[in-house]
Amino acid sequence: MSSSRVPKYSRQRESSRVDRAYVRIDGRKIKLGVYGSPESKRKYAELISGKRPETTFAIGGTPTVNEILVAYLEYAQTYYRHPNGELAREYGHICEAAKFLRREAGHDLAEKFGPKRLKAIRQQLVDKGLSRGHINAQIRRMACVFRWAVEEELISETTHRALAAVRNLKRGRSKAKETAPVRPVDVATVEATLAELPEVLADMVRLQLLTGCRPGELCTMRPCDIDRSGEVWLYTPEHHKTEHRGHSRVIAIGPKAQSILLRYLARAADAYCFQPKDSESKRLAEREAARVTPKSCGNRRGTNCAGTFKAGSIYLVASYRQAIIRAAARAGVEHWTPHRLRHTKATEVRREFGLDAAQSVLGHKSAAITQVYAELDVSKASEVALQIG
Repeated sequence: MSSSRVPKYSRQRESSRVDRAYVRIDGRKIKLGVYGSPESKRKYAELISGKRPETTFAIGGTPTVNEILVAYLEYAQTYYRHPNGELAREYGHICEAAKFLRREAGHDLAEKFGPKRLKAIRQQLVDKGLSRGHINAQIRRMACVFRWAVEEELISETTHRALAAVRNLKRGRSKAKETAPVRPVDVATVEATLAELPEVLADMVRLQLLTGCRPGELCTMRPCDIDRSGEVWLYTPEHHKTEHRGHSRVIAIGPKAQSILLRYLARAADAYCFQPKDSESKRLAEREAARVTPKSCGNRRGTNCAGTFKAGSIYLVASYRQAIIRAAARAGVEHWTPHRLRHTKATEVRREFGLDAAQSVLGHKSAAITQVYAELDVSKASEVALQIG
């Protein structure tokens, strides 16, 4: 491959069949199979891995920031992947940070990029109105680019050591926008939203509220991942957020949650429990049942669907979240997202069973993280105050 740009994993749309994936390498179009399938992504990774030319630097062997970024993004595209071949969400954040770094300092020599330059870029992020937490995270990602360059002996270690001295912005010590902490969502708000959701999505919300699982763990639930041998079912996700750290994750499913989940288990063992096409089929059936025009007149079901969206076999976290946001708006209640259900569950468990139990339910290794999710019960403090205060 002659170009320094990573070839794109592309989609070829088909009018009647599933879309196909392909990649162009040196002007040659190579077909990969069904778009989005693990097989096509593995083939894509094989084609682009190990076939990149060695990075050469234009200015006397001293790399610019742009040249470092090209090499780092090639590395990140391989490193930040889930075991199933999907790119991790972190890769998107890295690309965002790299884009800004390239625009502001792309032509600077990497060896000359110091703390003052990084702080100047940080100030521009502040001026853009980004939140303090997001700015700190992006500045850390920019510094990681130079740390990687030190590992690869592309620049000296003094560059990264100097950048590491740039401290995070502190709350109340900068003009960066502060975001409100994530709070538990009120159960009454959830109930009002459920009335505006399709049956499948409503059951997903109920199940997440009962188990405290992450949205991604809920969307990828399969019958083969659930041990139903005991009174309490145990769900072990195929992949989860902290698996790259060597952490295990087991989600307990009690009787109430089992009654919801049971009707979604009558499918192939490796199929996803909650599927958009099931929800769409129910919607179309209800629409057809309410049809006023005689079936002998007008369009018949399925004859006017050319080029329309086809529901798939798995809910994406983004589509699950968007459905809840829209349903909440229709119900006239506050804006909320499925992640807040974990906060609701954590607070409930902490109140009834203590912090250790909440930590176990949420799957945290540290109780300090659980305390961010599980709010303190002020009523207990009030009770103490009445007794001895």
